[in-house]
Amino acid sequence: MQTALTDLIRNTPQGREADRILRTCVHCGFCTATCPTYQLLGDELDGPRGRIYQIKQLLEGTPPTAVMRNHLDRCLVCRACETTCPSGVNYHRLLDIGREILEEQLPRPPAQRIQRSLMRWLFGHTRRFAPVLGLARGVRPLLPASLRRKVLPRPPPLPVTPTNTERRMLRLEGCVQPALSPDIDQALHLLGHFGIAIETAPQATCCGALPQHLDAPEQARTLARRNIDAWLPLLEDGVEALLATASGCGAHLHDYPALLAEDPVYAERARQLEERLRDPIQILEQEDLSRLPLRPNPQRIAVHTPCTLQHGLHMNGRIEILLESLGYRLVPVTESHLCCGSAGTYALTQPELSQRLRERKRTALTMEHPDLIVTANIGCLSHLHDEQGPPILHWLVLLARDLETV
Repeated sequence: MQTALTDLIRNTPQGREADRILRTCVHCGFCTATCPTYQLLGDELDGPRGRIYQIKQLLEGTPPTAVMRNHLDRCLVCRACETTCPSGVNYHRLLDIGREILEEQLPRPPAQRIQRSLMRWLFGHTRRFAPVLGLARGVRPLLPASLRRKVLPRPPPLPVTPTNTERRMLRLEGCVQPALSPDIDQALHLLGHFGIAIETAPQATCCGALPQHLDAPEQARTLARRNIDAWLPLLEDGVEALLATASGCGAHLHDYPALLAEDPVYAERARQLEERLRDPIQILEQEDLSRLPLRPNPQRIAVHTPCTLQHGLHMNGRIEILLESLGYRLVPVTESHLCCGSAGTYALTQPELSQRLRERKRTALTMEHPDLIVTANIGCLSHLHDEQGPPILHWLVLLARDLETV
């Protein structure tokens, strides 16, 4: 793709990165076939190729409009287009740049700015979110069905079996997950059967994905620096890896080097952190799984692989392989490449599209009548939860529940 970026943008770090990305696009349109919003709306401007053209126009001097913003806002950043693209277009980074420049040139209406600020304030801090969630759980039976579905009941705690541990790994605690589903973090202690102790860094905070996608990229970079300062010294002091049990957080952490590429102090530190970042599936794949004392589980299980795991982290199918190797019975799932509609706060900013994608995904997951659904991301788990259908768990919780206790 030929470009003619304005002088004001071309000579900036953002402009140079955007120009490189734009020039890799060959207009083929393969991406539209796997784009969830194009599938629903059938509008070229609501597909990756159309959004790339709009960002290109913005960078070449076309005045931004509210219509352009709506088309960019509708993107879930699921990155299915990146998996499909034969040219390797780094679409999600181009979208980040386009959204940031659009916001600078055409600030949102006050109501949208307030909504997004409130979401960053509430969901970005467990200590703020947990009391609100606790109150909602207290009055859950009185809530309308549409709201009740969004308030997950508190899961039962998981037993932690003491084991001899000779190795150390760090755990990212996240923002909403410790309140919504603390059993996921508890389940990670099953690594103790492989001699691995799980630690946390109290100074660490939100990974930064939330502000990055809610018009606060500088706040996202600030959080990235704070987390690097909290985690890297521990990783340099004998801790093997940093584990992200939420694939959404993991995918964003892998973007730290790109987000801090122009920072003379943190660019290299971000790269060092990324080298030590692991998804739990990567750890278990390397261990002797016969050391996990699992009870036989007769349930038929559907696996929902989050977009961040399959398109962001490129680990599609690996949970299925591991579960089958452990004797679990899996059912086939159609349209596994399409987003469930969660996408962080997308369910709040684009409720109609999010709900349509949720129903489509639940239909695909339940077509073979599974007894249970497992996933790898807290956002997908809470979004797909439905008391009228099969339960949904994090796949680590499935393993932890099936462990034989002494």
